[in-house]
Amino acid sequence: MNLGITGYVVLAIMALTIGSFMMAKARAKSAAGGDIRLLHSLPNYYGYNAAMFAAVPALGMLVIWLLAQPIMIENTVYNLLPDSIVNEGSNRSLVMSDVRRVAEGLDIAVASGALSKEDANQISTDTSDIRSILGGVGVALGSDVDPEVLVAAQQYRTKSASGTAWMAVIVLTAALVGAAASIFVSKADFRARNVVERFALGMLMVAASLAILTTVGIVLSMLFESMNFFRMHSWTDFFFGDTWAPNFRGNSDLSILPLLWGTLYISIVALLVAVPIGLFAAIYLSEYASSGVRSFAKPLLEILAGIPTIVYGLFALLTVGPFLVSIFGRGEAGLLGVEWMSGATAVLTAGLVMGIMLIPFVSSLSDDIINAVPQAMRDGSLGLGSTKSETIRQVVLPAALPGIVGAVLLAASRAIGETMIVVLGAGAIAKFSLNPLDAMTTITTRIVSQLTGDTDFASAETLVAFALGLTLFVLTLGLNVIALYIVRRYREQYE
Repeated sequence: MNLGITGYVVLAIMALTIGSFMMAKARAKSAAGGDIRLLHSLPNYYGYNAAMFAAVPALGMLVIWLLAQPIMIENTVYNLLPDSIVNEGSNRSLVMSDVRRVAEGLDIAVASGALSKEDANQISTDTSDIRSILGGVGVALGSDVDPEVLVAAQQYRTKSASGTAWMAVIVLTAALVGAAASIFVSKADFRARNVVERFALGMLMVAASLAILTTVGIVLSMLFESMNFFRMHSWTDFFFGDTWAPNFRGNSDLSILPLLWGTLYISIVALLVAVPIGLFAAIYLSEYASSGVRSFAKPLLEILAGIPTIVYGLFALLTVGPFLVSIFGRGEAGLLGVEWMSGATAVLTAGLVMGIMLIPFVSSLSDDIINAVPQAMRDGSLGLGSTKSETIRQVVLPAALPGIVGAVLLAASRAIGETMIVVLGAGAIAKFSLNPLDAMTTITTRIVSQLTGDTDFASAETLVAFALGLTLFVLTLGLNVIALYIVRRYREQYE
């Protein structure tokens, strides 16, 4: 089995880690004369400390090296390419893609024996047989290899091999130094447990910070691209205009208001479907259903949350849309005989299906919140003569109302950010209309459309996707903040 240099380096680090663990434990016990009661920490902590210093710095350097080396080599090789090969109807990414493909093909040819190492590095002018050689080892090339591309591929291979060799030397040296130093300090009075626990605390802090750093990175990336967009397009037209008409060949009207209206309209229809059904389902499951029915119905209801949204989109396009056309269409196809709905894509189509998708969000959260209301409040109401329905209306629901409102707002933010259902079920027309049977589009649909196909990130028509995404992010974040505020501000505390 051919693991490659990187694989062997990882195996060496693992072996060194295990060895340092055992040696540090043995040294600590030896320093204490075999009596572990004289050690500051348990023997395993000395082993953990040695394994940590042997593996973590080396593996960290290995990951950074593997990420940085291809970028540095690609930049170096690209700078060596003549301008003629780059400028003749091509670009950097296409040329470097050919270089990498030829380099990988040469590696495969050498590994399979079709070429020797000397032949792979010496072919420079006659490239007529390179395509056939690489094709023989399973690397298909669309055209003959240019001499410049072949030379660049050979340099790419040489620099990659040299960089990988240096990586192995430096990473293994770091592992050896870490292991040796940690074994040397493994004495009876060494506070190994404190070091290991501080390291574990640091790893927990890094893990907790990843989500925050990821969110900050996403926001900053959208913010910078949005700033580039507003340098090309008026922000007043974007936020206060009334027309969405991107035109890659001329002036464009790029207003978010028609898209925002479609997004909110579809979300409202979805909530009108999801909130009553979800809330009534939660009340039934928590207050009326037996334990057997609840144990069967609640997981079955929550299966809806695990269905991929593309399936919901296909359901809207192929089932719900034609069904609505059969009712609101024209002539024999429509039961009403009036063309109120010209196609399967409409606000009502997407709203109904999205509402079905949101039912488990509302029902599951509301059910948990209702169950959190103390049973003593129900017993007290029933003891005063109230019926079960009166107890639910006048005691349980008011006590759980802040949490239910929070669940509804979270479901609203989920509806606003939905993509696949509205792509397939709502249509692609940006307009203002109160007719739920009209086709409309949403912010998420337009983001997908603007970033699909050949994209030029120097045009306002493409950069507008980032402005739309940033606006959508702010909108959903605001809903989440409001939901959290309502839940925390009006939540009842029970003992």
